[in-house]
Amino acid sequence: MNSLKIYLDKDIDTNLIRTKKIAVIGFGSQGYGQSMNLKDSGCDVVLGLRLGGKSDTKAKNYGFRTMTIEDAVKYADIVQILIPDEIQAKVYEEQIKPYLRKGQYLMFSHGFNIHYKKIEAPQDVNVIMVAPKGPGHTVRSEFEVGRGVPSLIAVYQNPSEDAKDVALSYASAIGAGRAGIIETTFKEETETDLFGEQAVICGGVSALIKTGFEVLVEAGYSPYMAYFEVLHEMKLLVDLINQGGLADMRYSISNTAEYGDMTRGPKVIGEQSRNAMKDLLKDIQSGAFANEFMEEMQSGCKNFNELRKQNADHLIEKVGKEIRSSFVWGDGGKIINRDKN
Repeated sequence: MNSLKIYLDKDIDTNLIRTKKIAVIGFGSQGYGQSMNLKDSGCDVVLGLRLGGKSDTKAKNYGFRTMTIEDAVKYADIVQILIPDEIQAKVYEEQIKPYLRKGQYLMFSHGFNIHYKKIEAPQDVNVIMVAPKGPGHTVRSEFEVGRGVPSLIAVYQNPSEDAKDVALSYASAIGAGRAGIIETTFKEETETDLFGEQAVICGGVSALIKTGFEVLVEAGYSPYMAYFEVLHEMKLLVDLINQGGLADMRYSISNTAEYGDMTRGPKVIGEQSRNAMKDLLKDIQSGAFANEFMEEMQSGCKNFNELRKQNADHLIEKVGKEIRSSFVWGDGGKIINRDKN
């Protein structure tokens, strides 16, 4: 295992990013979080958006200067593309690529389109990545309280020979230098990120929670009790895991829970699950998942939308909404406000 190098603000030329004009393309979760932090860090940042659209209105309400994507690309030294993966290639070909110039920095927060060659940049343009390891709304909320979200950086093309320094300085400006920055590659970030999302932190966890809920309810237990036992407490234990790994979680729980964890957990996540994870990883490495996803997005999202509806209609969502609206912790201090960010 290679030794771990973590960059902090003290290791970075934090002023370098303030010498660059930055265009953030998109004002979704990451666009909101990163551009707000850049602005508060004293950077020259504009938003490249569809003028008159919902995102344009939101960005202007936060005091941003907005432009068409084409004008933002012409204006900027750094073009940070933070629109959804499935539309990046089309927007790039039509509204970004024709206006790129030698020495600009094309930036991403996920390596998907570069790694799978959906986007191929001119050789005289720097291609870099700054990828916060958390949602954009968390990038913002952590920054506001003086902390940061750990981030990854990567360099794919470096004709200007300072791409890494620029990536580090940008990462610092969004707060990552307060927490820690690690260097990786576009390939490694893309494939591990997709695997983590599918097998563990999104797909695996949500499937585990729903299945556990269903088993309890089908056995005759109250759906409210089932919700607390398999969903609500998940957050409390993940906080302990985040703080000190599995060891801190096990230190905090009862001996009964710890024994059940170590003896019964492998029966749920055993060889069948391991083999399924290996199959997921093969699809990611080969590009099969990327192609399937892009085809779904480009063919009208019929399956995607049906899956969204099925999950929204699940009993656990209805029970959860009722519980959260009935308890003190359910309403206050929300990270996400859909009308504003």
